[in-house]
Amino acid sequence: MSRISDTFERLAASGRKALIPYVTAGFPERSEALAVMRELAHNGADAIELGVPFSDPMADGPAIQRANEHVLAQRVGLRDVIGWVREFRREDDTTPVVLMGYANPIERMGVDRFLDEAAAAGIDGTIVVDYPPEESSDFVELARARGIDPIFLLAPTSTEERIEQVLALASGYIYYVSLKGITGGNLDRDDVARRVAAIKSRTALPIGVGFGIRDADTACAVAEVADAVIIGTKMIQVLEDGEPATAAQRAGRFLGTIRQALDTRFAAAARPANA
Repeated sequence: MSRISDTFERLAASGRKALIPYVTAGFPERSEALAVMRELAHNGADAIELGVPFSDPMADGPAIQRANEHVLAQRVGLRDVIGWVREFRREDDTTPVVLMGYANPIERMGVDRFLDEAAAAGIDGTIVVDYPPEESSDFVELARARGIDPIFLLAPTSTEERIEQVLALASGYIYYVSLKGITGGNLDRDDVARRVAAIKSRTALPIGVGFGIRDADTACAVAEVADAVIIGTKMIQVLEDGEPATAAQRAGRFLGTIRQALDTRFAAAARPANA
């Protein structure tokens, strides 16, 4: 069993919801990369989505685009990101780490070499935004052979054909994008509830919802219908709102407030009345 599936099974058994922060690797400063990951894990992250810097992050809004530009200026690349996960694994062998990014850095390294190095470092999953499912069967096979879960995106605009393709290929969890636009917008809670319920009726995979989640209120609303809450833009904003030396602590404190809210709402509700 993978770290990802093990994590979701454990959470489901206790009635809890997964909390998955996204951070751009090396932001705000490459010297703080490991500290950020550690603080997230220590403050309630059930998995970490680690963004691989890329010059044209087409699905991302201004905050994440700024983060990408900032770390690229520090010459952070895919090998740096893999190396940080390798270091993280020396002290944390349980928190799943998913690399999220775009095809270009992977293709430049070579798919086989990337997957070999990712598996050796302890990376558990990949989200490659511009690998469409209809062209990803070879990548999926190669990733699964190394114990890496290929995770795919679904969105409000996904066709029935695209949904079927994703459900046939994905493992780990499904990432449902709550917005029709880029990261950082406002989500429609009723629409998310309808669409996530429709997807859940067709798969046993957990569903995580991201884009537009920025506080405890929106996190709890999404968690009413989803198995995981994914927070990206707000994490980047917290990291950039102050001195780089204290960015990791700020991120940990913010994430801790979301963790507490989710556990108060869902773990408490799952306990028997006489517990």
